[in-house]
Amino acid sequence: MKRRKLKDNLAERRSARTAFWVVIVAAVTLEATSLIQTYYAQKNIKEQAGLRAQTQLEYTRLNILDIIDQAESAVRNSIWIAQWCLQFQDSLSRVTYRVVNDNPVVMGSTVALMPGFSKRYPLFAPYTCRVGDSLALRSLATEEYDYPSQEWFTEPVKQDAGYWSEPYIDTGGGDVLMTTYSVPIKDRQDRTAAVLTADIALDWLIDMIGDIKIYPHATTVMISRSGQFMMSRDREMMRSTLIDIVNSMRDHRDFQKLDHAMKAGQTGSTTIKYDGDEYHVFYAPIVKTGWAMCIIVPSEDIYGSIRRMGLWVLLFQVLGLALLILILNTYFKNQKKFNALNEKKERLQGELRIASNIQMSMVPKTFPPFPDRHDLDLSASIVPAKEVGGDLYDFYIRDERLFFCIGDVSGKGVPASLVMAITRTLFRNVSSLQNSPMKIVTAMNDSMSEMNESNMFVTFFCGVLDLHNGKMHYCNAGHNAPLILTDDIQFLPVEPNLPLGIMKGMPFVEQEVQLNYDDAIFLYTDGLTEAENINHELFGEERMKEVLHERRSAQGHMEAVQAAVSEFVGDAPQSDDLTMLFLHYIRPGEEGSSERHLTLHNDINQIPQLATLIESIAREKQLDQALAMSLNLALEEAVTNVILYAYPPKIDGTVDIDATIRKDSLQFVITDKGSPFDPTVVPEADTTLGVEDRPIGGLGIYLVRKLMDSVEYEYTDGKNILTLTKKL
Repeated sequence: MKRRKLKDNLAERRSARTAFWVVIVAAVTLEATSLIQTYYAQKNIKEQAGLRAQTQLEYTRLNILDIIDQAESAVRNSIWIAQWCLQFQDSLSRVTYRVVNDNPVVMGSTVALMPGFSKRYPLFAPYTCRVGDSLALRSLATEEYDYPSQEWFTEPVKQDAGYWSEPYIDTGGGDVLMTTYSVPIKDRQDRTAAVLTADIALDWLIDMIGDIKIYPHATTVMISRSGQFMMSRDREMMRSTLIDIVNSMRDHRDFQKLDHAMKAGQTGSTTIKYDGDEYHVFYAPIVKTGWAMCIIVPSEDIYGSIRRMGLWVLLFQVLGLALLILILNTYFKNQKKFNALNEKKERLQGELRIASNIQMSMVPKTFPPFPDRHDLDLSASIVPAKEVGGDLYDFYIRDERLFFCIGDVSGKGVPASLVMAITRTLFRNVSSLQNSPMKIVTAMNDSMSEMNESNMFVTFFCGVLDLHNGKMHYCNAGHNAPLILTDDIQFLPVEPNLPLGIMKGMPFVEQEVQLNYDDAIFLYTDGLTEAENINHELFGEERMKEVLHERRSAQGHMEAVQAAVSEFVGDAPQSDDLTMLFLHYIRPGEEGSSERHLTLHNDINQIPQLATLIESIAREKQLDQALAMSLNLALEEAVTNVILYAYPPKIDGTVDIDATIRKDSLQFVITDKGSPFDPTVVPEADTTLGVEDRPIGGLGIYLVRKLMDSVEYEYTDGKNILTLTKKL
């Protein structure tokens, strides 16, 4: 007793230490999780801020470029008329009037002649500008203005190209804050004769940039190529540059980098500190003009919400740790109960595994099941959805008959597995005494109905195949119709009988079908067609037929179907047992024999292919030429008769010729799906009569009978089958 108490005390101490370390690890984990979440959240928020800023910068840039392009187009479109008016200098004012009047974005324009170009006008610069809602004509050729010294005049002449000036207040011209686009004008001797301009007022730019508010306290700035501010309404500030602000600060390294990047026409973002606060700057260039703009966002605007959320997260972490301590306390109290339940669960799982092994041992699992037989290829499988299931299959051979069945018990789990075991045992017991599937199913139904207190039923298919002649008798009890694989794949016709176990004394209908060489039967449960993927789509009958369309071995079909279902279902859980049985009826072959096959359309021009077939057979059997010619003649007569008369006119039909080459004989089987016609009942032609007295027809059949040793005919499954045999 004391030892037990000591052991319990030691266990409690270990549990207490475990709980302590669990709390410590949980606290560290929560904090680490919070830090990681905060890091990635800040990273994502920063990326979103950058995306918003760059999107707004790009949008603004495109709007600015639209106005810039309009101004440039206005100037370029007027160059030719300005050149022409150089010799009519009084008409140059009309050029400037046209530029301003035809282009709403242009607030002023001038054609300024090179000093000394005109003897009549040493300085000449007619200027048209907007004044209110009208246009006014002025002259820039004054002593106060001195246009030859203005940047908008000197730079395009120097560069011999279009040029955007730095922003300036045009006193004596437009008298507003503006920028000017200028191009040099050449005379006929290719000398620079004048400068044509278009002025753009920058008040719209101030309004446009001032309206950008991606964050509450965000600020937008635009500078010229020299770093001069362009967006302020304060004229004094317009005379300052970004570098002036940089030089006025103590720590200005970040501002210097920003100034260099914006002047270099780069796109990007950076972080700067100003008066102890952190700011994120997103910048982009305005091509053609050399301008650059940036959006400055305080860090608090970007990260303020997540920082406030971090405080709430910390509070909830503390509450979570307190709750964890309470949970641990409850956990250790319930640990003993859990261990007891776990032991019971393990015992139950072990019992289910044993039950599953017992259940699976009741069905044949060795394939091929009859290795000494060559007339049958058979394979089957069960893939249970749980440890035990309610599907079954069984087969065995008695008196050269194959008895086989497949079934699906209603319900799942252990009850269904018990009914499955009873059903399989009943099938073995009853079929050992009966050859009729109908009698087998009837006896099973009566027996199961008497003891069916749980109201469970079984869908069941029972078949008996005579291996001598391929005749199969079957009875279906509410199960899925099997597929029969012949030249095509189709469902086997089944009567809608009730499942087993519903009511005693119910009548069941027996049916039969003739299996020919190479025919096959595929039986399955609805776990195949109703296999469901994550999109709640069913595998269905068409997909099942698609997989079975390619001929394989029986085991190959099992593997192909299972692989197709697995690929279709994917990660979706299996909802029902999947059971299949594939039965391939193969006519026994003979040692030393070989086969040939040829398919012709009902076209008389394909007859020469028969000669090629006979030649290959003659080479293999080393036949003399006379025998080969007689075989070819007989085969041509029989096949020609089919091509000409079996099918209605203009209907495309086929003729199949199967040749079997044995040691002592040759056999030709001619098959068509045309109108029924038995040539063996046609009276022989009377060759003693003259050509005029003999009736038309019958001579070809006469030749076939004379040239071949045996001529047999049968009509089966809508096919004419003519068998010609020649002994060697």
